[in-house]
Amino acid sequence: MESLSRFSHGPLLDTTLPCSVLSKHLRSTFMELLIFSTLILVTSMEASCFVQKRKPIIHLLFLSCFILIFLILKHMLSKAPPVYLVDFSCLKPPSFCRVPFSSFIENTSMIESYDADSISFMAKVLTSSGLSEETCLPPSLHYIPPKTHQQESIKEAHMLLFPPMEDLLSKTRLSPLDIDFLIVNCSGFCPSPSLSSIIINKYSMRSDIKSYNLSGMGCSASLIGIHLAQTLLKIHKNSHAVVLSTEILSAGWYSGNERPKLLINCLFRMGSAAILLSNRKEANKSSKYRLFRSLRTQRAFDDKAYLSAFREEDSTGNLGVTLKRDLLQVAGETLRSNISVLGSSIFPFSKKVCLAVSILWKKLIDKSSEVYVPNFRSVIHHFCLPTSGRQVIREIAKGLKLGDREMEPALMTLQRFGNQSSSSLWYELAYLEAKERVKKGDKVWQLGMGSGPKCNSVVWECIRPIIGESKRGPWADCIARYPIVAVDQGM
Repeated sequence: MESLSRFSHGPLLDTTLPCSVLSKHLRSTFMELLIFSTLILVTSMEASCFVQKRKPIIHLLFLSCFILIFLILKHMLSKAPPVYLVDFSCLKPPSFCRVPFSSFIENTSMIESYDADSISFMAKVLTSSGLSEETCLPPSLHYIPPKTHQQESIKEAHMLLFPPMEDLLSKTRLSPLDIDFLIVNCSGFCPSPSLSSIIINKYSMRSDIKSYNLSGMGCSASLIGIHLAQTLLKIHKNSHAVVLSTEILSAGWYSGNERPKLLINCLFRMGSAAILLSNRKEANKSSKYRLFRSLRTQRAFDDKAYLSAFREEDSTGNLGVTLKRDLLQVAGETLRSNISVLGSSIFPFSKKVCLAVSILWKKLIDKSSEVYVPNFRSVIHHFCLPTSGRQVIREIAKGLKLGDREMEPALMTLQRFGNQSSSSLWYELAYLEAKERVKKGDKVWQLGMGSGPKCNSVVWECIRPIIGESKRGPWADCIARYPIVAVDQGM
């Protein structure tokens, strides 16, 4: 990582503040001074009118005008600035981490903890999963038996988080000292110091940077990070936020023989993404997207939904994630609650009325009736769906009335990279960009679903032409091969 030396800014304890921080402080001080001066001016003028014994109507008009101007200025100053997605980077897993099916089965068959039935089950899952022979696992899981202790997970975190972070800083020409908020999400691995602290230490970031570490939030954690960044950027103007999304697979490897827990070993693969968000005015010119809408819903209050995906020990003490048979049904219920609210905010009035009537009909008259689902393709141009498996992708697409073209980014990401948990949605967006399908004015819907269960939606609006992405990013060496028709036919 010698190229990172250009980001070095002296000793770790250097207390010199960057220009961006000083400018924010000066602006804040100026605004306070302006407000204080205005109050003094108004008080002086009112006192002058009182001394000169002006008519009460003059006092009333003067104060009314002042209050009106003050409210207008307050509204203009307090209005949350738009949030922009400046750019993002996805990890291209190194080729030496590739795990062909034959190698996976051969290695797992040599691990003493697995019996013949478990090996046979994992082989069947792999062949029907929709994954290709090119997906990757971290080096720690190539050993026999896999190395799953703390130090290996730390090494994996370095391998996953540093390259996309470096690429993002390089593409955006952003110094680590210009980052105001850092959000790192990883569900199954939460070391101390935290992953966000590892990043801050690596890049010698500012002492006043606000960092957040999200764990246990499932495959939708990346969009939770975006929502958190949006909330922070609404309050803190002229700021940059970086969201890092990944999953540490060595910490989630299951070494037992319970079939519901073995699915995780077969489907999840290496992946990570770094996303830069900003609310600065100048970001409007260089950014790819503007945040149009974000929405979070969850069903953890329902016991059945809560237990549909659960991390627990098996009868022999091996830790793993149990995926229940009713997971698809729970996912459907969780998705419906999310799209009902999302649809009510992005659809035209006539569609909103139909949606509201169908919801009331289901709640008050016929609980067995289906909630009306408007055609999202009339307002959304591109879809990034959860890569939880081919069947899940198909069911979600069916519920949203989507076709093969809308399913394509999710299916191809699953085929080429596997289920990369929270970062998969960014590989799908990278796929759309590499295919040069996203045009200025298009809206892209990223839909994330995770354990809890929870469902999160983020809708982006493209604000500039996006070209040249087919020559860089994770799809650069293979985008010409996609879509692979055989995958669609195999569904």
